[in-house]
Amino acid sequence: MKNLGNMLKQAQQMQAKMAEMQAALEAATMEGQAGAGMVRVTLSGKGDLKGIVIDPSLLVAEEREVLEDLIIAAHADAKAKVEAMMAEEMSKATSGLNIPGMGGGGLGGFKLPF
Repeated sequence: MKNLGNMLKQAQQMQAKMAEMQAALEAATMEGQAGAGMVRVTLSGKGDLKGIVIDPSLLVAEEREVLEDLIIAAHADAKAKVEAMMAEEMSKATSGLNIPGMGGGGLGGFKLPF
């Protein structure tokens, strides 16, 4: 019964940490850039597009394809930063939790839907 109580306590701790992590992700933003900063994309911590800044010199018809490629590259840069931040937050949220079957803490290879 003591083991069950410990598991329930750990589950409650993890739930609280996950709620904190969700709030932190909601508030966070990450900026990615391409073309030496000529295109900048801002994403929320959950990956929602919040803004794009484009250098005016790229706003000419002849540069359309370059601009499209730079937007994609800036988005990829921002997305990689968001994913790294999420992994770090997940690590913080699960540190110290000894969940059976998960390698002595953390969530092993489980992927969560956010």
